[in-house]
Amino acid sequence: MSGCRAEAIVIVGGGLAGAAAASVLGRGGRSALLLERDPEPRHKVCGEFLSVEAQTYLAHLGIDLDELGASRISRLRIYHRGRQAVADLPFTARGLSRKVLDEALLEKAATLGARVARGVTVRSLTFDETGARIDAGSFGPIRAETLFLASGKHDVRGMKRAASGSINDLIGFKMHYRFSEEQHSALEGAVEIVLFELGYAGLQLIEGGIANLCLVITQERFEQVGKRWESMIDQIMHECPSLADRLGGALALFDKPLSIFQIPYGFVHRPARSEPQGLFRLGDQIGVIPSFTGEGMSMALHSGCLAASIFLRGGRASTDFHRQMSSDVQRQVRLAFLINKAARYGPSQTAVFHLCQTWPSLMQQVATFTRLREGSMQRALALP
Repeated sequence: MSGCRAEAIVIVGGGLAGAAAASVLGRGGRSALLLERDPEPRHKVCGEFLSVEAQTYLAHLGIDLDELGASRISRLRIYHRGRQAVADLPFTARGLSRKVLDEALLEKAATLGARVARGVTVRSLTFDETGARIDAGSFGPIRAETLFLASGKHDVRGMKRAASGSINDLIGFKMHYRFSEEQHSALEGAVEIVLFELGYAGLQLIEGGIANLCLVITQERFEQVGKRWESMIDQIMHECPSLADRLGGALALFDKPLSIFQIPYGFVHRPARSEPQGLFRLGDQIGVIPSFTGEGMSMALHSGCLAASIFLRGGRASTDFHRQMSSDVQRQVRLAFLINKAARYGPSQTAVFHLCQTWPSLMQQVATFTRLREGSMQRALALP
């Protein structure tokens, strides 16, 4: 590559995983070039639920959730065809938009020495035993000894993941709402999961009293409603009176919903023997857990912190990281996948709800079993 910029460490993607890795590297005395495609902060499709594990990582990285205005969530409600199951969460969760959180993490990474380049789209990547070659469009070509790939749920050309998810026909949507005082009071302190035919929705408050609705639906059902958001929401509210109560008369804050197609739920990266060293896959590039668990953000933060810690201790030994990460999350992703599969169709969805209603402690156990283990977190949080 003529006129190629040479870098020791490049991070592709400035979301939770990429920014966390940049921050840990900075604390360890290693400055990374972080390439973020969005020129400005933006909203992303996400449930915006921060478990106690995610909060632990954010505190470790120096992020003050109170200062950012995060909501507090202590109860879980599940709705199905007008019925309700309720349980206390085994921890106090927080709600915060990705737009605010991602920006806070990027700012933290920059203060710790990361060089953040915004508005840079990586067109393609190639990798060999000496490192990565990055086509960064108008930013110019880059040669990197070590690459942290945190590009989200979809692949970058040249670095396709070896496998897809176990479920690949799902679409995710997100919309923010401004509620009435009565609607706000009814939702405050809770996260609500609404089960409907061929999908489910999550609803909670985030900063500023805003309500975040994030839902997952099959491609089949979205096509049945003519691929129109308004028709889909109207049908779901008709099917789910609880959601109609929450959204009736609420003010939508986006001109149109955010969306993401072909979510690869159930995917966990398993390193091949031929995998090159120095390529660290982070966040959704290494594992995608179904959204209802609320563990997506903690997994992303865990991957970023763990990868950076392993690099600081052992250099470009990315296979060690991938094996450890797979061990840390495979059980949780598998369990969440099985529950997600059972909860998408009518009869099995009804059975899952009945179990939750009969034994509320089951919801707490699922929340516990799909979380990261303490030992896994201690490894990621231990700087060399």
